[in-house]
Amino acid sequence: MSHLLNIDDATAKRLVADMDAQGHGMIEGALSSDALAELRGYVDAQAARHNNQYFAYHGYQALEGSALAALGKSPDFIASLGRLHQLATGHAPASRQVFPVLRCVQGGSGQKESNAYHYDATLITMLIPIFTPTEGEQRGDLVMFPNLRRVRGSVLFNIVEKAVLQNKFTRRLLTWGIRHQWFKPTTLRIVPGNVYLFWGYRSLHANEPCSPQFCRATALMHYGDPHAGSLATRLILKLNQHRARKAVARTKTTVS
Repeated sequence: MSHLLNIDDATAKRLVADMDAQGHGMIEGALSSDALAELRGYVDAQAARHNNQYFAYHGYQALEGSALAALGKSPDFIASLGRLHQLATGHAPASRQVFPVLRCVQGGSGQKESNAYHYDATLITMLIPIFTPTEGEQRGDLVMFPNLRRVRGSVLFNIVEKAVLQNKFTRRLLTWGIRHQWFKPTTLRIVPGNVYLFWGYRSLHANEPCSPQFCRATALMHYGDPHAGSLATRLILKLNQHRARKAVARTKTTVS
């Protein structure tokens, strides 16, 4: 699958311009039907393990043996993301590692994992839709406030800023404000087969809820951590992984 997501110079320039101007870029038809079918087969198998409830896999250990793990380690794919980073910032990232995540929002537990507005740890976020609902009122659309901030020079300032915004009270207030049209984010209906990119570090974003009877599965490829190597970054990564495991554990307890 890695060769399908190689980004040439012309496409990279277009994507960077689109992310700067409108908050996101898109590669239409980036995945072949075979590549999409492979990802869907993997998600179906994992969803069955989790009783068709919410689950998230963070990192290579959790995704071992999957096409997503192979993609994240592909030298050509890493070079493509590096090209985007170079065009956007004028320099290579502190870390060239890609961090993969698979999220599957489904069932009643998926509702609790939606509207979780946050900034990513990495500058570039690539979103690969695998399953998205085509029916119902709640389809798990991507909601974002693009390019709200710049890369912070201080990792401590970044942590404080994230703490202020990434808590239950602020998220509920933000969701309420959007519902009453006090805040007007960009809403993006994502389509499997296409690939979407945005400045994840700079853009406050979340997925809207998905009707419990449907599945919203997406892969996220994170690249370019401005604070790579810091103790705070490592602790946040471990915290996110711990939260993902706890969410899965709650799901299993509730279902059983």
